[in-house]
Amino acid sequence: MKIVKKVLRGFAWAIGLLLVFVGGYVLAERVLSRSSVAEKQDGLPKTVTAFVLSNGVHTDIVLPVASVEKNWSRTFPYQYTLSRDTVYQWMAVGWGDKGFYLNTPEWKDLTFKTAFRATTGLGETALHVTYYKDIQENERCRKLILSEGQYRKLVRYIEASLDRDSLGNAVYIATHAQYNRDDAFYEAKGAYSLFHTCNSWTNDGLKAAGLKACRWAAFDRGILHQYR
Repeated sequence: MKIVKKVLRGFAWAIGLLLVFVGGYVLAERVLSRSSVAEKQDGLPKTVTAFVLSNGVHTDIVLPVASVEKNWSRTFPYQYTLSRDTVYQWMAVGWGDKGFYLNTPEWKDLTFKTAFRATTGLGETALHVTYYKDIQENERCRKLILSEGQYRKLVRYIEASLDRDSLGNAVYIATHAQYNRDDAFYEAKGAYSLFHTCNSWTNDGLKAAGLKACRWAAFDRGILHQYR
């Protein structure tokens, strides 16, 4: 009986510590994601329209496919989408755990192994690129207006996340895991974890560009809150 009591006591302590950790994590995220990092003005005119797009959980940074500064179709060729269409106006890019991206198209597909590797930083990462012909601003899609200087910094941030081949090209992940006919996956740098999520990557990109951002964000709502 003593052994059973010790096991039960240990189990109760473990559950208690887990609940304290989860509660502290959620509280810290809530506070820090609603606390703003101010925009850094560079004195240049605001000429570039961009968006932060959420699917309810995950955020993407949406940029014009082609501008004076950058043509994203050269970095992420249309030929890797299933449609191979070329009449796109916008490119959305998000970063995340590679296994989660490729093996969990829906929440019902989530396995313990995928979740464990994603939350502990043991898995590889990928960039998910989706092309759009039109973008509409709404509750889950917030407009950003950037200067050319801010846009250049954001471009550098995204490009620095890419894992490139020996020729300097983005490495396409050949897979049948596309979510639709207008997207593709590419190898990325970095490790995903509870403390550096897909939304943390988006938020860090906003910071790198000198745009308004959260002090830290793990979920999408804090980022959208900054641009409400």
